[in-house]
Amino acid sequence: MLGIARRLSYLHEKCRDYIIHCDIKPENILLDAELCPKVADFGLAKLVECDFIRVLTILRGTRGYLAIKWISGVAITAKFDVYSYDMMLFEFISRRRNSEQSKDGMVKLFPSFAASVTVEGCDVLSLLDPTLDGNVDVKER
Repeated sequence: MLGIARRLSYLHEKCRDYIIHCDIKPENILLDAELCPKVADFGLAKLVECDFIRVLTILRGTRGYLAIKWISGVAITAKFDVYSYDMMLFEFISRRRNSEQSKDGMVKLFPSFAASVTVEGCDVLSLLDPTLDGNVDVKER
């Protein structure tokens, strides 16, 4: 996850023109022979000139990874890729997909589930991968 964050930082801050990927999801992260992550599939990416902080564009990306603000039609920024990265991080630490189809046919999004757990005062550690068996350092960042 740290390697992916570094790649996004490069796209957002170090390129001559900034690149907003617009479709960060597990399927678009590849590993090379040394298991270093590579961001792939730039088909929806948006090139942003350095003078601009945000850009208007049509809605693009994959459901479950799209920043909710984007749906409301605001101009996109690099924060939209960060939101998608956060969704992948949720999947990684919880060992669940960020959206699941429930028995009644509705789609449950992991962020909504996580929010309900915290609002109800439940133990947030219950959101973590159950195979960790509670073996986590909650103070570690």
